Order: sequence, then structure tokens, then C-alpha cells
Amino acid sequence: MADAHKRRFDVVCVWGFDRFARSVSHLLRALETFKALGIDFVSYSEQVDTSTPAGKMVFTVLEAVAELERSLIVERVRAGLRNARAKGKRLGRPRIQLDDARISRLRAQGRSIREIADELGYSRSLVHKTLANRLPVGVASTTL
Repeated sequence: MADAHKRRFDVVCVWGFDRFARSVSHLLRALETFKALGIDFVSYSEQVDTSTPAGKMVFTVLEAVAELERSLIVERVRAGLRNARAKGKRLGRPRIQLDDARISRLRAQGRSIREIADELGYSRSLVHKTLANRLPVGVASTTL
């Protein structure tokens, strides 16, 4: 693909789709890239040549099928999320009880963000975010 972006060739010729791509979506992404770069694609086994009108038609049909598949996946995910919400399920990460005061005290003692995160069992990014929004020592902890 790096050579394709450098336009080192005009045509990609493969024995079959299955020898070139792991999945239909991978194949279509590659074909779309080739199309944008002006590179033709030829598959010997499937007799598809995107430099011909018939090959372009096959590619257009494959694109339409892939777009339909993506749309169906999006709709199923959205329906699943609506269903979960309707059943009262909480979505996302579980909330944790955050000890802002202890984080601030440990930092004031000169402890590194990594040390604080390891000791309290938080992620480094959470400790860093908490310190950026620092509350004075002694303020009650919040829930995130």
C-alpha cells in the first residue's frame, strides 16, 4: 500500500480476492484506495478488471453491498443500545469512587503520577485529570 501511495505501479493483479484480502471490508477499503489513486485492480480467478466497464460495474456493486452492510450494522447497534436503555441497563464504564483529597496529598508529598496511580489502583490519565482539576486538600471525594 505504501508503494501504491507513491504511485510505483498502475495495476494490481491477484490470483483471487481471497489471496489479497482477509475480508470483504478489507478488500473494499483497498479497492477504494486504488480507485482514488488511479490504480486498476485485476483478479484472475473472479475475472474482475476495474479498468473495464464490466469490472467497474462489479466494483460499484461490491461498494453498494458493503455500504448496505455497514448501515445494517449501525442500525443493529443503535437498536441494541435503545433496547438496553429501555430495560434500564447502565451503559459505559462502571463508576468509581475517586479520592481527590488523597491524590492531592500524595502529590504534595512529591509522589509521581505513576506512583499515585499504582498505589490507589487508578489509571495514570485519571490521576493526571484529577490533578489538573485539583480541589483543595480536605474537599470530599467525587464520583466519576
